[in-house]
Amino acid sequence: MNWILHDKREQTVTQPELLKTALHTDLANNIEIIQSSFDNSCDLTIHEICLNGMKGAVISIDNMINKDILAQAILKPLYAYPFSGTPEGCLRDMQTKVIYTDDVSTIGTFEELYSRILSGFAVVALDGCDQMLSIGIQGFRTRSISEPESDVIQRGSKEGFVEPLRTNMSMLRRKLKTPYLQFEVLTAGRLSETEVCLCYLRNTVSEDILDRLRCKVKSIELDTVLAAGYLVPYLEEPEELSLFKSVGVTERPDTLCGKMTEGRIGILIDGIPSALIVPYLFVENFQTIDDYSNRPVFAFFTRLLKFLAFFISMLLPGIYTALGTYDPEMFPTLTLNKIAASIGDTPMSLTAETLIILLVYEIMRESGLRMPQPLGYAVSIVGGLVIGDTAVNAGLIGAPTLMVVAISAICSYMIPNLYAPTALLRIVFTLTGGILGIWGIAAVFCIVSINLCSKMSYGIPYTSPVTPFGTTFFRDVVFRRGWKILSRSHEPVQDMPGAHTEVINE
Repeated sequence: MNWILHDKREQTVTQPELLKTALHTDLANNIEIIQSSFDNSCDLTIHEICLNGMKGAVISIDNMINKDILAQAILKPLYAYPFSGTPEGCLRDMQTKVIYTDDVSTIGTFEELYSRILSGFAVVALDGCDQMLSIGIQGFRTRSISEPESDVIQRGSKEGFVEPLRTNMSMLRRKLKTPYLQFEVLTAGRLSETEVCLCYLRNTVSEDILDRLRCKVKSIELDTVLAAGYLVPYLEEPEELSLFKSVGVTERPDTLCGKMTEGRIGILIDGIPSALIVPYLFVENFQTIDDYSNRPVFAFFTRLLKFLAFFISMLLPGIYTALGTYDPEMFPTLTLNKIAASIGDTPMSLTAETLIILLVYEIMRESGLRMPQPLGYAVSIVGGLVIGDTAVNAGLIGAPTLMVVAISAICSYMIPNLYAPTALLRIVFTLTGGILGIWGIAAVFCIVSINLCSKMSYGIPYTSPVTPFGTTFFRDVVFRRGWKILSRSHEPVQDMPGAHTEVINE
């Protein structure tokens, strides 16, 4: 698919002033400042060395580096090399002649020093030199690449994003073997200094959107970034009130690669096994990689089911409550008799009964998610069979109401990206239907539709190409055309070094 593409709060944590101070020539003074800044933390390692009569030190954080590489590629060649001359000359010799790794650079401030050692670098310091040598020998343990648990597909790659940023970048590079793929690494979080990587294809991305996104990331005012959700409010349009997010999330590298070929920008965050996508449109919540692996007819069928499930999960309990309370004559005769009998046998009103079942379901769902997996299965069995069956037999709730809520809940799992807004709107529509009837539901539905249609994602209508209507609606929204037609989306880009084309809405 092709598309066109705050209030400042008081800083509660004050950064140490030494982080902005240049390194000293006195090694003992530098070590004293470092130990004082870390308050002699037990994982701070300072290995003092002597190189041909010259004092030095190797500074690192325990369990953040590979100790074998430290011994073989740093300490062993340092002790074997005949150093002579000034400390500055010795440091240059280390960088160009002695150290056996390729990620070697000089640093000159405490800020750089702390950032490097906390990222798994080892730092070599010499007495009499106001610069140090940082060496990348990261050795902390990471999770291996595996299939995403919440974004499973039948056909296609089984790889999912993992926590290390560089590993995620390499997975994207393996899937898009083109020099157009660009990575920009920024930092967010005053304390965590988390690396945030912007990923895009420079021949398709919109420069305006890219500039706006850079400014948003650089203006983030957070102490720590521990989840992708921390950044979403800063990336969305300011002062926008909506239950629907205009920033997409994916755990799959192949999904992100497909979005980047359409002109989108991916955002990878170090330590988080998922990626954010901007701009992101509403119809993309109903699309999966499997749609493009199956034949177009079956893809159309599954997407139609997803759109139908979205409206059922959001509106069914409210419509049922409104009709049962104010317009029961709209039910078929046999159905009306059963619903009337169940309402007469229960002590609560239909609205209260539906709301209670919805809340109990959400409680059981949250309990099943937070408990250990074996206990989660037990909660599901107890909630679905024991509580539900016993409550119906005891006459506390009606079987038709329980079935309506169950169908609505099952339908909501067909669109997992929209579960949160659907769950809230389901309760809102149920309350509205019980108080105002079917006309109240129609009014609230119009308000939600207007809010959805007025939402923008980096200057692009969130509901495009449905509203405003575009010809791409017939290519890859509900219908999906074959690959022979979709492959004509992009024309070959000529003169690659200076090429730039914006993806525009047809």
